[in-house]
Amino acid sequence: MARSPRFRNQRGIALATVILTTMVVLTLMVSAAIVSSNTSLLSNYRSRETTLTAAADAGLEEARSALNGSKTLMPDTGFKAIETNASVYDASGKVIPNVTRSTYVGPTGITSGQYGVYGSVVTVVKDAFGNQVVRRGEVLQASFAKYAYFSDNEGGNICFASGDQLYGPVHSNDVIQICSSGAGFHSTVETAKTISGISYGTFYQGYIQNGPVIPFPTTADLNKLLVQAQAGNTNLTSTTAGSPLLGQANLRIQFLSLNIAGDTEGFMRVYSSSNPGWVVASVPPNYTSSSSSNYGLRYSTNCGAYDGVGGVFVSDSLHSATVAPTWVTAANSTSKRCLLGGDDSLTGGVFTATTTKGSWLAWPGAVSPAVLAAYPTMAAYLWPINRPFNPNYKGVIYVAGNVAVSGTVRGHHTVAATGNIVVVDNLQYSIDPSLGTCHDILGLFSGNDVVMSDNTQNSAWQPKGPNGGSSSNSFNTYSSHQSDFVQSVVLALNIFTAENFDDSYNYGESTNAQPCQTSTAARGCLYLTGGLIQETRGAVGLTDGHGYVKRYQYDACGLTSPPPYFPTTGHYAKAHYYEVDPTNFNVANYFNMLTPN
Repeated sequence: MARSPRFRNQRGIALATVILTTMVVLTLMVSAAIVSSNTSLLSNYRSRETTLTAAADAGLEEARSALNGSKTLMPDTGFKAIETNASVYDASGKVIPNVTRSTYVGPTGITSGQYGVYGSVVTVVKDAFGNQVVRRGEVLQASFAKYAYFSDNEGGNICFASGDQLYGPVHSNDVIQICSSGAGFHSTVETAKTISGISYGTFYQGYIQNGPVIPFPTTADLNKLLVQAQAGNTNLTSTTAGSPLLGQANLRIQFLSLNIAGDTEGFMRVYSSSNPGWVVASVPPNYTSSSSSNYGLRYSTNCGAYDGVGGVFVSDSLHSATVAPTWVTAANSTSKRCLLGGDDSLTGGVFTATTTKGSWLAWPGAVSPAVLAAYPTMAAYLWPINRPFNPNYKGVIYVAGNVAVSGTVRGHHTVAATGNIVVVDNLQYSIDPSLGTCHDILGLFSGNDVVMSDNTQNSAWQPKGPNGGSSSNSFNTYSSHQSDFVQSVVLALNIFTAENFDDSYNYGESTNAQPCQTSTAARGCLYLTGGLIQETRGAVGLTDGHGYVKRYQYDACGLTSPPPYFPTTGHYAKAHYYEVDPTNFNVANYFNMLTPN
């Protein structure tokens, strides 16, 4: 008889299954609780971090605003705490609990001012739970070189007109006037007052009226540059006496771009004479005379022609009035020229250090053998305005008195003069500024006026003068150019102007003597590339053709790479922003690291 199968008791297995299932469910519940707790913690942490970061960023802006409100907050050296463990407030003005902030300010980077005035604001924000955030905001005092146009006083009845086009920032502390013929402004326009004739203007980036007054530079700002020039042996002494005309000077700086052993560097030559008219090649005092023998350019020693074999320059004063070629023939010839005092052509094309009329000044520093090898006859008279041959050069040339300037500029320089700075011929960079390389930049900082000289380089003249008669006595250009080029950031504590722009000297200026693109004017175009900053707006021409036609262009390098030690507006703008590791952060060590010894 078959036996039935035996079944074991299954109750133990069921119990084990229930226990295992319960444990899995509990594990899932615990995991969910942990995940939920971590999510809450992360959310709280991120919320706390956001709060601390926002408090730190707000501290940077509040400190920058305070710096712009009080110029004494920024120390000259080191750093200063402007708040320590202070309460932080939200947008509604309520205290944020358990959060404090400390804010510090101080100059950083190269603090001499040669490359601009930089500083840093550092904020340290903590909470009661040990969290900490550190942020640094770099601030920059904007240079006046950032402006395409700036005036403290608009000079009354002068307006933007005739389709003037201004590129780059414009600011005036006075009423900006626009005439009905209109003007275009391609960047920001700000005035501390209002804009008169606003409907005649085209504002491509808008305008601000009743904005803040920006204090204009002072003589004290100019005098600060003397010590920088002394370091590089580039401080000079001229005079303001004995210069009867606005466009004359006893001292002239000629900028040079020279090749030395395969490298091109910046130099200057300095010419001095007791006769300011000779230095700048003014027309003779008797130019307007009606005498048959004593008028016009007859006795000019600056003007003449390249005669004979080899083209040796002979001045009008040495050409005979009767024997060919006469001085009138020379003054109308194709080789006619007028030359600035000291020009090599005036001494047979050979560099001559000293003549009876004046002398080139010797460089007071050591002459480099490389410069001597390249230019043996004039090496001692080449002033190195570069670091390779003048290691202590700071980029500043300081003149006590009036100074005339011309030539080719290489490098970054500021010419500061207590008197007038007179532009007597083209003043151009070695590399075209339209390329945007910022390789060259020049600042002209005058304690009085910056003047376009009404000399024989910049203006057209009649050989016999306005009273000399003769149908062949037409206006001639006695330089290599019929328009004038000035590549520089101009800053005048008085005005920028063209000497005799309205022919008030009664020279008989023609209003169409020289071309300016598709039009004509007495002196052609004035191509100014850079910026124009002046206390009171000056004039360079009239709408009837006297003087110049303005053709101004903005050089953005004035904003990003201003001339050395150029005056600043005192307004701190935002620059770079940094997140700083809060681990073991020490504010004193941090500022010390930011300021090189």
